[in-house]
Amino acid sequence: MVLVGVVTDGSMEAGEDSLRELAALAETAGSTVLDGVLQRRALPDAATYLGSGKAQELAELVAAVGADTVIADSELAPSQRRALEDIIKVKVIDRTALILDIFAQHAKSREGKAQVELAQLEYLLPRLRGWGDSMSRQAGGRVAGGAGIGSRGPGETKIELDRRHIRNRMALLRKAIREMKTSRDVRKGQRRARKAPSVVVVGYTNAGKSSLLNVLTGAGVLVENALFATLDPTVRQAHTDDGREYTITDTVGFVRNLPTQLVEAFRSTLEEAGEADLLVHVVDASHHDPLGQIDSVHTVLADVPGTESIPELIVFSKADIADPVDLAALVSRFPNAVTVSAVTGEGIDELRETIAELLPRPHIDVDIMVPYTHGALVSKIHEFGDIDSETYEESGTRIRGRVTEELAGALAELGLMGGSSPRA
Repeated sequence: MVLVGVVTDGSMEAGEDSLRELAALAETAGSTVLDGVLQRRALPDAATYLGSGKAQELAELVAAVGADTVIADSELAPSQRRALEDIIKVKVIDRTALILDIFAQHAKSREGKAQVELAQLEYLLPRLRGWGDSMSRQAGGRVAGGAGIGSRGPGETKIELDRRHIRNRMALLRKAIREMKTSRDVRKGQRRARKAPSVVVVGYTNAGKSSLLNVLTGAGVLVENALFATLDPTVRQAHTDDGREYTITDTVGFVRNLPTQLVEAFRSTLEEAGEADLLVHVVDASHHDPLGQIDSVHTVLADVPGTESIPELIVFSKADIADPVDLAALVSRFPNAVTVSAVTGEGIDELRETIAELLPRPHIDVDIMVPYTHGALVSKIHEFGDIDSETYEESGTRIRGRVTEELAGALAELGLMGGSSPRA
């Protein structure tokens, strides 16, 4: 396949970066990139995206290299796609369709699959007219099995459905997703009831989030050198060195120009970030533009309610393959960041210590006598409190330390909170 992009603002280097990312996306989808074309214009051509002259040059390049697909590095209007196909005589898809295709490959849970299909149908609905001719052509991208990029998920048969049937299907999917969200909220409520602090791992796609989660928890999460290898939120338990329990959640990777359909569809994943006690922002230190990736993640997080007040810990991953000079510059710019390598183990202990320091701690001082008949309460204080001393006396267990507000409330109900006070 051949990639094509239009640079309307910024430098050509930024356009080349975006095209390189598009190439990585195409390879993740299972295709081989043969060449790329980048053009600077004030605006993309309203008719053919590139302009008629450049489009003809693209047609000659496609014929010369034997490509069967062209991918545009932005979202095309239906008329632009059809006009470009008429000139170059092969299938044309855009960046949004490519990302949707990758999500269709990688979604595993029922909710993830439903969200992907809904996003694909939202993308497809305004583009129904004219897709029939395109889909009758040979599927592009040379993907194993002959499906081709842009033809997974709802697929050719659904594209032939009329708008009424697609809208009905979308309504059913939205209803199913709402019901699945209710179940997910119940599980989330159960975790909250246990009052374990929450860490959410965010970052650019393929930044090393899942590898880090495996090292910290032994979770056995899929680790793959591909974009969007993780789509469904993965929640695991972890413990600080002093025994405090917390949950750690892996989330879908971010990417520049993430399709709006998918931002909405995967709101469930992003909601986890908005309810965290700590955001661990993983950045690939070996990438040629880590600062651009950081900005992209911050741009998406800015649209997630609640994240603006949550502490953020930046973690530079893949230190074993990063350029030492570039890494030193990053550390200088972000002095509170932690540098790690999931392969060599470098910085992992420091990361665990830093997470423990940033997690909320119990802050209400207690000096209480818990009757032996309330052993379960002592277990909760061990799990969610900080104990300075514990002695066993005739009337019960004497505990001095700190507890959470929830535990303090439970102790107060039993009349055990006499001289206790919140710590400043």
